[in-house]
Order: sequence, then C-alpha cells, then structure tokens
Amino acid sequence: MAILTAPNAQPEQKKDSRWLLPVIILAAFAIRMVVVCFTYRGLPDADKYYEQFGWEMGWIARALASGHGFSSPYYPISGPTAIESPLYPGLLAVVFKLFGIYSLTSGFIILSINSLFSAITCIPVYFSAKYSLGARGAKIAAWAWAFYPFAIYFSAGRVWEYALTGLLFTTCFCIAQRLHHTSNLFAWLGWGALCGVTAHSNPAVLSSVPFLLLLALYKVRKAGGRWLLNGALAMVALIAVLTPWTVRNYRALGVLCPIRDNIWLEFYADDFGNAPMDTSSPPSAEGRPYPASSPVELRKYLAMGETAYLAEKHALSLDDFRHHPHYAFLVIKTLRRIVYYWTGYWSFSAEELQAQPFTPENCFYVSCITLLMLRGIRRFWRQNRAALWPYLVLICIFPLTYYLTKPIMDYRQAIEPAIVVLAIAGVLPWRRIKL
Repeated sequence: MAILTAPNAQPEQKKDSRWLLPVIILAAFAIRMVVVCFTYRGLPDADKYYEQFGWEMGWIARALASGHGFSSPYYPISGPTAIESPLYPGLLAVVFKLFGIYSLTSGFIILSINSLFSAITCIPVYFSAKYSLGARGAKIAAWAWAFYPFAIYFSAGRVWEYALTGLLFTTCFCIAQRLHHTSNLFAWLGWGALCGVTAHSNPAVLSSVPFLLLLALYKVRKAGGRWLLNGALAMVALIAVLTPWTVRNYRALGVLCPIRDNIWLEFYADDFGNAPMDTSSPPSAEGRPYPASSPVELRKYLAMGETAYLAEKHALSLDDFRHHPHYAFLVIKTLRRIVYYWTGYWSFSAEELQAQPFTPENCFYVSCITLLMLRGIRRFWRQNRAALWPYLVLICIFPLTYYLTKPIMDYRQAIEPAIVVLAIAGVLPWRRIKL
C-alpha cells in the first residue's frame, strides 16, 4: 500500500535532522553534569593523598602545575617519569594552574570537561553508525550513547583519560571507515596525526591503528588508487607526532619508548600476582603491589629511581618465565581475564562480594551488552560484511593488551562507542534501520 506524504515533509525532516545532534549532545551533557554535581566534592581527599583526583595522572598534573615538570607519578615529589601518557595530565595541569591544585573548583571543572568530551562523542558515534547502519540506526546509537551508563559514570565520576581517549579514538575509527573514499593526501596525513595524538592519551590504541590502516589501504588498492603513498603518509604523520615525546623520554630517563615505560611493571604485578581475590596464584606470587598502593614499593621506587626500578621489574618478570613459569596458570588466568573483560565476572566469592557488592548486577549488565554486541556482529556478517571488518579490528585487537595485564572495565572505554553501535545493530530489526 502506497504512503502519501505532504510535499514539504522532506524539507521539514531535514530541518529536524539538522538539530538532532545538538539536542542529543545537550541532553548527554546535562545528564552527565547532574552526576558531576554529586561526585566532584569527593575528589580532594587529603587523607588519601588525593588519589581520587586521578591517581598517577593527578600526581603528575600537580607536579606540572607546581613547576616540577612531567614528573612524580606518585604522591612524593620525585624525578622525571614516563609511567603515564602526557595528554591528559597536561590537560589536568592546566586546570590546576587556573583553578587551584586539588581544589573543589578544579574537581568540578575537570569532571565537566570529561563530561563534555563524552557528550561530544555522540558525533563520531552518530556518523560511524550512519556509515554502517543508516540514518535511523545512527540516531538510535547516538541517543543510546547519551544515556549509556558506562559513558556517564566514567566521564562524570572519574578523573582519568577515558572520555578524552573515547572521543579521539572513536573519531579516528569514524574517519577510518571512510578513508578509502578520498584521494586527498592531506586527509591521510591528518588521520595519521590524529592517531598519534590519540596515542598520547592512551597508547593501547596503537595496537589497532595499523589494522584499520591496512583495511583502508586494501580497499584503495582494490580500487586502483595510490595505496602505498597514502599508507606511507599516514605512518609518517603518526611517527612525527610520536617522535618528540620519544626524544623527551630518552633525554629525561635514558629509555627508548614512544610514550610509556611501565609495561614490565604491569607484567610483573599482574601476570603472577596482584589479582584481587585470586587464591589460585602460584607460590612464587608473593605480594606484588604497585608503588601507588604500597609504602614499601614506593620507598623502593624513590630510592632506585624510575629507570632502575622498572629495569628490576623487567628482570624479575623474565626470571618468572625462566624459573617459575607456571604456564598452565598463565593460560587459565588469561582466559579468566577474557571472560571478565566481556562479562564482568571474576568471582562470586564472599570476599569478592564484600569488596564489590554490585558484582552480580554488573555481570548481568555487561553480559547483556556483550550478547547484543555478538548478535550485531552476526547480523553484520550476514548482511553487511564489508562494514563489519573495522569493528572486528577493535573488538579483537584492542583488548589484547589488557588480556595480558589488567582487564578492568575502565580499560575498555576506548572501544565502548563501537560496542554500543554493534549492540544497537543486534537489538533492532534491520528492516527498520536501513533507509
């Protein structure tokens, strides 16, 4: 049966669509600001060394704002560091400089900035979903992100780089979906540079960037375009953005690392020990806390200096693998991390529930999102496989770093927008999504 529409219906629909994203962004920001009003007062807690003010991020920002340079990743003032990426501590340092170090005003401002970043992420979420799902699916995905609990909590309640990385990385992903359509060399240069800036927020994104680039180059090559030149320009721009910080790290610490130097500390602390409520650790896994949570480790870090301290963790990690390998334990623990990353489940023991009383509810929520995401992947595979490959890169490649170290929910926020789009694809009838 034919449906008649008024002659001016299409212009009105376009006018409504023009205001759609601003309305969604404002709604998302308003929701987050309500949460900020309830959370910012708990940040400046001197009795706990202001740890809620960003932990290592906040301590480095304090050092920057007080004239000590990019240093002091723990509460005592110490020497130069490369334990954290520079972008977010730099932003936080600006807030401290303008509104006071660890002040209530600074807490309100930084959480408001986080909330703004998260709200603006509706834009790349919308256009990413529009490319793969169509206009209707894009609208639903943008609204879903505006009300998404993880997006609200990790932006309005936590001082960390989650919202900044989410905005930058989702923008990189959104551009990567379309990059093969352009022959403009500056577009490829710009994308590579943006990926480099994103890596300065969270270097874990670098695991996915080469694969996103290869997918785009494959499509360019298939169409007979200048794939080699485009790829070279993107990589040159990426390396150019990473190089200054690499040089700084070498001059300040004598280590050659593009962004962060703490990988062996993560391996040492998390591969055999430091697993909350994990009673299955092997005998070689004595207490292995981080300097941020252990006075003994902190004194050791301050006495040895960062380079020597991390070199020791490197040697101890290799010694673990040579003399106390426990390969079966490592395999099982890695599998548990994978399960936790996608379900939120680690244990329902009494100790776990006492420490994390909302574990069952969180497991239910995270598992439901994962099931919807898997259903969306299945639908894409059947009906729009070409659009699925970039999403698979994020889902399969990005988490690998955390499968090997620490898979807490915080560390999947960079790909949470893509998870939301896939979940929308899984929950809605496709005949209603496509225009």
